[in-house]
Amino acid sequence: MKRLLAALIIATLVLQGCSWIRSWGEDEPSDPAPLVEFESSLKVSKIWSTGIGDGMGKQGLSMGPKYSSGLLFVADYEGLLVAVDAEKGRKVWELKTKQPFSGGPGLDNEQIYMGTIDGRVIAYDRNGGSELWNAQVSSEVLSPPASADGIVVVRCIDGRVFGLDAVNGRRLWIYDHSVPLLTLRGNADLLVRAGIVFVGYDDGSVVSLRVDDGSVVWNQTIVSPEGRTELARLADVGQQMVVVASDLIVSSYKSRLVSLAADSGRLLWFKDISSATGVQVDRTNLAVSERNGDLWMLDRRNGSTTWKLDRMSNRGLTRPAFYGSYVVVGDKEGYLHWLDTDIGSFVARVRAGKKGFAAAPLTVGTTLYVLTQKGELIAYRAGAAL
Repeated sequence: MKRLLAALIIATLVLQGCSWIRSWGEDEPSDPAPLVEFESSLKVSKIWSTGIGDGMGKQGLSMGPKYSSGLLFVADYEGLLVAVDAEKGRKVWELKTKQPFSGGPGLDNEQIYMGTIDGRVIAYDRNGGSELWNAQVSSEVLSPPASADGIVVVRCIDGRVFGLDAVNGRRLWIYDHSVPLLTLRGNADLLVRAGIVFVGYDDGSVVSLRVDDGSVVWNQTIVSPEGRTELARLADVGQQMVVVASDLIVSSYKSRLVSLAADSGRLLWFKDISSATGVQVDRTNLAVSERNGDLWMLDRRNGSTTWKLDRMSNRGLTRPAFYGSYVVVGDKEGYLHWLDTDIGSFVARVRAGKKGFAAAPLTVGTTLYVLTQKGELIAYRAGAAL
């Protein structure tokens, strides 16, 4: 009976997501820090907004919009898939499926790829949304499938990675990697560069695989899952990894941000910062939201600190996004905070909703796009100083 109860508790924590995970015996998470008062110096305007179904529901999903060739591709958890004109906010086409979407969209030049809760990968035509093929994999897909060189790479929640034929969904290869008993809700996004796919795992390791056959190039542990309890051992790799030049930059939920040599996995530098949302890079600037609500700006070449902002504790920050000479971050109360990239001072704040965001903000040219948990897709532009 005790074993059954423990299993039920662990399953519940995994399903509910990182906002519910805390060490045994700790108090409830503290209230969000009060909003910082400041004098706005940047005008931020809403350009358009449009509804995308029912958003992410209550399943702890993160399915952000993807941009390509003037269109935004967006989905909700009940199987709605939409192509939106990125300039005007007009829906170009809309497909109402009955699929329980949980990961995506993934894109290539011709197709859109979605993963589902019941372990399927579905390919849709980019021009109108018609279903092209439907392939079964081993378990739930929580990150966007990635396409390269005619192969669709898919990461499942059980740790397996599949290589599927982009034409018909036929299985070409499989890589198996064990995962811890307890993990955060969500998986690190796959990162594909030059025929290699980088996979971030829940045990604090990163694996480099060849896209064509799934063979291992290298396997590097960036932080060890140590601790007396399953909760203390949480070490999930952050949602977004970044390759810049020959460096791979990776964060972990367990207090480790690292830069690795992309070709070998050799450690270049590390910093004790904890982030489950991953990293964002613009030139030599590296922005990361820490688990406790601190916002960091680092030099991505060596990890040295440019500035650190510690005035948004417990606000559940998204991964930052760069926008011109500014950095933008969302919080769980639906606010978008705009800061000066050079010094970290607040310059503007707008509220997109009250329930937070489905994913990090997305910058395309002079427009910033956000998708709220409730399914509102909004476009913003920042203009002249006030």
